[in-house]
Amino acid sequence: MAVQSKLVLPLRLSDTSIKQLISRLTNLYLTHRTKISRAVYVTLAFALINRLRNAISEQKDASRHAAQSRLHLCGTAGSETSATARKRVELNSEFFRNLWRLLRIVIPGWKSKELRLVISHSFFLITRTLISLYVAELDGKLVSSLVRGKGKEFFKGILWWMMVAVPATFTNSMLSYHQCKLAMQYRTRLTTYLHQRYLSKITFYRLSALDDRIKNADQLIAVDVSNFSNSLAELYSNLAKPILDIIIYNYSLSKSVGGEGLFMMSLLVQLSANIMRVLTPPFGKYVAEEARLEGEFRFQHSRLIDHSEEIALYSGHEAEKDTLDKGYFTLIKHVNHILRRRLYHGMMEDFVIKYFWGALGLMLCSVPVFFKIPGQQLRGMGDRTESFVTNRRMLLSSSDAVGRVMFSYKEVTELAGYTSRVATLLNVMDDIEASRFEKKLVSSSKGIADSSILSRRGMIMQSEDIEFTDVPIVSPNGDILVEKLSFSVKSGNHLLIVGPNGCGKSSLFRILGGLWPVYGGTVKKPDYSDIFYIPQRPYLSRGTLRQQIIYPDSLRQMRTKGVTDKDLLRYLKEVDIAQIVDRPKGWDAEDEWPSVLSIGLQQRVAMARLFYHKPKYAILDECTSSVTLEMEKAMYDTAKALGVTLMTVSHRRSLWRYHGWILQFDGQGGYFFGGLDADRRLKLEDEKEELELQLRAVPEIKRRVDELMA
Repeated sequence: MAVQSKLVLPLRLSDTSIKQLISRLTNLYLTHRTKISRAVYVTLAFALINRLRNAISEQKDASRHAAQSRLHLCGTAGSETSATARKRVELNSEFFRNLWRLLRIVIPGWKSKELRLVISHSFFLITRTLISLYVAELDGKLVSSLVRGKGKEFFKGILWWMMVAVPATFTNSMLSYHQCKLAMQYRTRLTTYLHQRYLSKITFYRLSALDDRIKNADQLIAVDVSNFSNSLAELYSNLAKPILDIIIYNYSLSKSVGGEGLFMMSLLVQLSANIMRVLTPPFGKYVAEEARLEGEFRFQHSRLIDHSEEIALYSGHEAEKDTLDKGYFTLIKHVNHILRRRLYHGMMEDFVIKYFWGALGLMLCSVPVFFKIPGQQLRGMGDRTESFVTNRRMLLSSSDAVGRVMFSYKEVTELAGYTSRVATLLNVMDDIEASRFEKKLVSSSKGIADSSILSRRGMIMQSEDIEFTDVPIVSPNGDILVEKLSFSVKSGNHLLIVGPNGCGKSSLFRILGGLWPVYGGTVKKPDYSDIFYIPQRPYLSRGTLRQQIIYPDSLRQMRTKGVTDKDLLRYLKEVDIAQIVDRPKGWDAEDEWPSVLSIGLQQRVAMARLFYHKPKYAILDECTSSVTLEMEKAMYDTAKALGVTLMTVSHRRSLWRYHGWILQFDGQGGYFFGGLDADRRLKLEDEKEELELQLRAVPEIKRRVDELMA
């Protein structure tokens, strides 16, 4: 007995010491609870960030694996297009640089309307979260009133519920309104900026003619800018709202159930998620293998169709049937293996997510019921029910917000894609404005492609006259059409330009018009406003009849020049088309002019446009091919009388008499520049044609002589 008493006494002493130790630790914890809670919150925040990062990484891996599977299915066809594959869009520093550049365009300053909309949108996002928090508390009070059987409090809560619906619905509508308004403002800012750059310094022409990087600028400006604006506005709402919900709901939950409970639940959820990740089969590899087997099975059928004749001649249908059956059953065996693994994994996933995590949530929400939380007093069943329902609703809302943040990676990648496309357009515009072009060279039979010459630059000097000194005429493809071209045109010296197709006539005009860069030598020319170009098929814009004559001037610019409608009518009379004004609305009539007017009338309208502008130099590119000789004479005589120096490209002999100089290309890289005696040249051309006709008759005469000799 004495021995037993000696053994029991230490045990009692040890129990007492353990209770004292627990009491001491509890008092120590309560003393430093604030600091411990802060440390718990920081740890919880880092754990949440890590969880989000892991989820995003999993989605990135899944996307990458899907892309690899598609490439694998493409087979050899993919290798052909790999050289021209688009640049991979990733969430890297380049994406953030491009996004920052576009943000500075769509939100230009602190006082901009867009920033005010963002601030207002943020206010309604916060308001919506606070209303949701109040609704969670009101929900708990309603259930508490039902449990306690207090009908008056219940109907009072219902009344408050209906009253809260007014600001809640207004807030939801304002959020949708702000999101659409932001998208529209972003698009307006970006489209205006792009139009300003795209339609200045003939960037729109150089982008399509001198550079290969942008093939569809119209789609980028009209479609991708809209998609970028919508994606940016949606992402702010879809990302800012759940992050705000996570912060506010978790803070409210920590006050209600204690930060310790929230931390323990997050720890258990993270631990169970890690265990699930370890036990999850490699479904990505399984799907890739299934796709490979599907491809092989399909290829076997394609091979059977391609070689059906040979197989039929060999009577090899039984052997082919065995091969097809083997491929099919290999595929089915693999699919069954995946189904079995999915069965076990689905059971585990359902148990953990629906039941284990649900049980953790219930335990967390019940903490205030079984444990005393500082700052809370739950006196009866109604208070406990109210606390449980409120906490459960906040927990569900917080979990939903975490899920939305996890699955926002897809929206971010979509924004990255649109950002990359729009930023690429801006970068190419920067290069074009700096005269840096990238074009794929394909040598033609007309010349020798030289990539180095495209990087050279000549000099452009402003002058009253036009003068080319050792200027290479090069196509955008890099073909050297004329190695060194030198000629000059002074005011009043009308120049005729002739030569075969592809010899450099159009390239010469594009250099004069500033469309193409000068790849060497020196070009002296007047300002671009003093050079007017009229092609064979004139450009007629959308607008009134008056605008067709004064294009590209506006009505205000026409009034500033002191030109009236009577002057315009006089120009039309010079080309004998004054009758086109005799239609409803007269000068203000609008129509599809390219369809309404014939080619001949369009060429007359273009010459009337020339008379209106009265430039120093006019480039006429076969612009009288559809008018009579009498009208052609009237056009040229009027242009000369207005002091316009003419540079004409035409094969019509009737135009020779209006020019005193000729620039003739031979199509082999050579040229002749000198004076033009129209009458003498016409006689020589007639004599040449007569001799050619005689030469064509020589073989027939020789054949007849041979017959007579025989």
